[in-house]
This record gives sequence, structure tokens and C-alpha cells, in this order.
Amino acid sequence: MSTFIEHIVKLTNHRDRDLLELTLSKALIDLLPLERIVIARVMREEGVSRWLEVARLDSKGGGRVIDPQRVDFQTLVKLEDASDRFTCLQSRSLVEVAWAGPDGPRITLLPLFSDSRLEDSGVLEMHSEAALSPDSLILVDALRQIYRNMYSLLEYSDRDPLTGLLNRKSLDDAFYSAVLEDMDGTGPSMGSATEQERRHRVPANYWLGSASVDNFDLISDKHGAGAAQDVLQRVARIMSGTFRTYDLLYHFGAEKFGVLMHCPDEALVLSAFERFRANVEATKFSQVGRVTVSSGFTTVRVDDSPASALDNTERAVDFARRGGGNKACSFDGLVRRGFFGTVTILGEEVVAA
Repeated sequence: MSTFIEHIVKLTNHRDRDLLELTLSKALIDLLPLERIVIARVMREEGVSRWLEVARLDSKGGGRVIDPQRVDFQTLVKLEDASDRFTCLQSRSLVEVAWAGPDGPRITLLPLFSDSRLEDSGVLEMHSEAALSPDSLILVDALRQIYRNMYSLLEYSDRDPLTGLLNRKSLDDAFYSAVLEDMDGTGPSMGSATEQERRHRVPANYWLGSASVDNFDLISDKHGAGAAQDVLQRVARIMSGTFRTYDLLYHFGAEKFGVLMHCPDEALVLSAFERFRANVEATKFSQVGRVTVSSGFTTVRVDDSPASALDNTERAVDFARRGGGNKACSFDGLVRRGFFGTVTILGEEVVAA
């Protein structure tokens, strides 16, 4: 059995927030008399909240770690339907369930975070043969606090201070760890294929998009830097309210934003960017009046890097702007219509007319 100190070292050795839940689960199942540990996070889509079990480990072996971008949201349990988790989340305090008598097995739930930020909502669910002792709960609280501290530190380094969205650096990390490893079919914690192997695999429906505020320089010149920053902050909030909680949202600097998402169909991606465009257009910006955005998106291809994929999205954004702005365009669709050169899309060479 590993020691408490060894698990602290593992928890504080990460540079990837997505691995923290798995490391915390391993520490708890190793150090405490637990049968099972589940970490469940709240996912939201179009006003509906559901539970996603991002990590589940059993003491006798087995378990799973889930990529939030790869789940079918409609299959997840609704927030209120898991009443014990919901009570724990609402009260932000310990909930103990004795489901087979007062001296029998227990399910002990604790909020994963102590604050009320919606994007961080989650619970720690511990299954044991008996009630956890006060010493065990003290150890849980210590590990939970270390997890929170590391999560906050890593999040701070990944976030843009103006908008609160992810920054450009974090896109590279997400692109290579989530997208390319997923193409390999291995996952980030199970090893990775060689670059040559990657080049012969087909991407699994990942899409990268970018969006720019139309006429942003004119807004800044006419209304001042303060008003321009307010526009960026409000656009960021609209973006957060439009896309799914498990889509990765970015502010790349100046008027440029980005989205990395997993979606089975190009039409659904276009629909998401159209909703975002319409929501921005429908918002009244008190200092500057009407604001619009132009967006472009592309499927992530076998040989793409973050830079090459972004370049394709920017070409689609430029096309939208040349058409008057306030549009959402698919780079793949523009290629099929012959506006750009030869591009390989999902293994098929498409040649512009």
C-alpha cells in the first residue's frame, strides 16, 4: 500500500487537470477501507443538468475514466434524479446513506469543491462496508484540499484573465492529449502510438472552431478600450451560455475566440455556431450597441497540428467577413464548394474546381 506522502507527491506532480480526478480516486481507494470511489461532475447542455461519472474505481480492480467530450449527454442521469448527490451538492456538506441498516454498508458523499462555481460542481462518492471513522474523514478532507489546490493552480495557468476562458497555451495541451490520443484509441493514460501510426488513423469527430468580433478595431477606436474589453467579456459569457459545459472554450487574445468540441455531425456543429452568432446579435451591448461575430470551424484531420487546424478555421472566418460578417462557415463545406485548394477530408482528397 502506498503511503499518504506518496499520494501527495502524485497529486502535486500533474500538469493536466483532467488527470487529477483519477489520481485522487486512486489515493482514496488505496488509503481507506473503501469498496468503490466515484467522482461525479455536473454537465450542462441547453439548460439541462446531468451527472457524469468522470472516474469510478473499485477496490478489487476495475473501473473507468470518462472523457466528457465523448459521452452521449442524453444517456446521463438528470441532476435531481440522483437525490443523494443532489442533496450533497445543494447543502455543500457531508451526506451519509445507510442503505442496508444502521450498522451496514454506507455511501458517504462530499462536495468536490467548496465554492459554488457552476463549472466546478461535483461530488465525491465513497462506498464502504461500514461508516467511515473520524480519522478517515480527516484524511479524505486533506486529500480533497490538496486536489482543490492543484486544480486551482493548474486552472489559473490555463485561463485568460480577462474573460475566464481557456488560453491559447491550453489548446495545445488539449489538442494533443485529447484529440490525437483519442485517434490512437489508447487514451492519455494508456500509452500513445507513434507519429507514423497517427498519420494512418481517422479522427473521431473532433472539431475546432474560431470566432472573431466583427469590426472590433472600430469599436475600440470609437468607444475606448474599456468598452472594447466589456464587449469581449460579454461575448465570452454568451459563448459559455451557448456551448455545452464539456466543450472547451478559448480566448486567444484581442477579438479572437475558439472552441474545441466532439460532435458526430457537421450540421450539429454548424447549428451550435449559428446559435452563438444569433445570441451575440440579439444581445444589447449598453456601451456600443449592436455587436456581431464571424465564425469558422473545421474537422480535425489526421495530420493536423493546433496551428494548422486554426489556420483552416481562420480561412473560414475571413470568408465570412468578406461576405459582410455575422456568419458561421464550415471550412470543409467551403472546400466542397470549391473555394479553397486541395484538402484531404476524412481520408478523401477533395479538389477545388
